[in-house]
Amino acid sequence: MVEPLGRKLSLGVLLSATVWMVLTAPVGLGQASAPQPSATASPAATVSSEPAPAAKLEFDVASVRPSAPLDMQKLAADMQAGKMPRMGPHVDGLRAEYTYLTLKDLITVAYKVKPYQITGPAWLATDHFDVVAKMPEGSTKDDAPKMLQTLLADRFKVVIHRETQEHPVLALVVGKGGPKLKDSPAASAPIDEDAPLAKGEMKMDGPDGPVRITTHPDGTMTENMGKQGIVTIKMDGQTIHVNADTMTMSGFADTLTTIMQMGGGGSKPVLDKTELKGNYQVAVDISMADILAMARAEMGDLGVGATGGATGGATGGASAAGGGAGSGTAAKEASDPGGGGATVYASVEKLGLKLEQRKAPVEQIIVDSAEKTPTEN
Repeated sequence: MVEPLGRKLSLGVLLSATVWMVLTAPVGLGQASAPQPSATASPAATVSSEPAPAAKLEFDVASVRPSAPLDMQKLAADMQAGKMPRMGPHVDGLRAEYTYLTLKDLITVAYKVKPYQITGPAWLATDHFDVVAKMPEGSTKDDAPKMLQTLLADRFKVVIHRETQEHPVLALVVGKGGPKLKDSPAASAPIDEDAPLAKGEMKMDGPDGPVRITTHPDGTMTENMGKQGIVTIKMDGQTIHVNADTMTMSGFADTLTTIMQMGGGGSKPVLDKTELKGNYQVAVDISMADILAMARAEMGDLGVGATGGATGGATGGASAAGGGAGSGTAAKEASDPGGGGATVYASVEKLGLKLEQRKAPVEQIIVDSAEKTPTEN
């Protein structure tokens, strides 16, 4: 029996989403929200320059090359057969690899922030690069981000500064009737970095440790987020099925953020404000049509013609590479129960939880200047 093309392509979509989820692993609860599409600081913003490191950390040698284009059908077929691609950040011993990442992704890894905390021109998230580097003797995995910062400054001429502002987010809170969650029989366990990879499994390094992703023959994808939990996601027609036998609420919030990003980059991040500290069983079905409708509404809130706050190679009238900062009212009204599954809001409410429109402080990385093409190796 020939595997339907839609299922094969959905694996590629899920892989892109899970790579994004790895890059958005928590970097400080309650800190993140979507940045505005302009790099101009508001009067209330707190602006700070990037401090010079006490000692410059850099790779001994590094190669930066454009990534080869992905054949999504071949990629999905390989994944279905249990052959997983090597993508994302990997630091093994003194070897650091960053495979098929955009400049925005590389900045995310280097500064240990979330993608929607970066404001800059839209092209930061277009071209993909492969970076292979060797760290000096005596280096540890914790040194790699600072070394990557140095590489970005040297090879892409990246200059940044930081701003802290309030921006719209979706807060995951407990509903009026209390949570309707089942406790997990076991707490989430950290990942054993030395365990060999199983068939159909890949590993990437996130800000808080390794993440393992496994594809299954039926088209599902399981992500082991360590202490945050283990979640399985499946796209079935117009429905996204999310199941977890053990998951923290911060892990659930990150999963919701990832799913909402499937509709486009304008979605607001979901932050865990439940104050629930346990591990829980979670099962929701969400309409893909609803996700797309919300994304269209968010982008409508943003408007067009926003300017990225970068000069030099990053100058231009492009929209920001960060997430959206619209009012969110239109997005909620756009929730469309058409197709399979339920709206995001309705799915969350079935668990005795609720998504609320709020504002929260965020430390943004503002890209002041950058070059599209790295200097030669």
